[in-house]
Amino acid sequence: MRASMPVLFIGHGSPLNAVADNAFSRFLRELGKSLPKPRAILVVSAHWETPEPRVLTGEAPRTIHDFRGFPQALFDIRYAAAGAPLLSARVAELTGAGEDSRWGFDHGTWSVLTHLYPQAEVPVVQLSLGALSPRAHYELARKLKPLREEGVLLVASGNITHNLRELSGKEDAPAAPWAAAFDEKIRAALVARDLPTLLLETGNEEEWNRAHPRIDHYLPLLYALGAGEDSGSPSFPYEGFQYGTLSMRAVRYG
Repeated sequence: MRASMPVLFIGHGSPLNAVADNAFSRFLRELGKSLPKPRAILVVSAHWETPEPRVLTGEAPRTIHDFRGFPQALFDIRYAAAGAPLLSARVAELTGAGEDSRWGFDHGTWSVLTHLYPQAEVPVVQLSLGALSPRAHYELARKLKPLREEGVLLVASGNITHNLRELSGKEDAPAAPWAAAFDEKIRAALVARDLPTLLLETGNEEEWNRAHPRIDHYLPLLYALGAGEDSGSPSFPYEGFQYGTLSMRAVRYG
């Protein structure tokens, strides 16, 4: 019998992490070596938003460079993993998501996978963030649980705090006190499975707006929660900040 695959949330931070040799990229490299080999990977990235949930189809998705003003080395990256049409169909069956062959692997996906699986040997599918409420995202994620028993690794890619307006100019800048406090609040809520807090049904609106001027980078965390919660309390294999306001916390279930 195949063992249940883990579920990961990765705080991906700057696209520069794809080419960096730092504590975070080294963590991802070691994590990739320790994970059970998946049949395929399903990624939920902060960087693919659609009106309704969509699943990426096709046998050879393109690499998307969805940013400006970065070094040419980033634009030269091609993450050449194959698609997984059978997994795409399975995700559509479980969630009701529409199919999309035009998207590809955005940097929320390839900046992480280029370290986890540098040989791009595992097929990859993406599921978009539809325009749903936080609770609806969580409920959709719960529908993905069977994939864990089918050899699929779910990787959710975002950040627990993501305020680009208040970035420090230095990658190793100390965490802003408000960012550290918010990161700790979410960590504690995950341990306690405090759904009202995690699903934005309670809490200070000003606090949330500062941590997330846009909620896109938070929502992938709800996919890790929904798909992974049956494994009990999560672990946090990586903690830290980049540029003062980007929580790089990783969350693992199973």
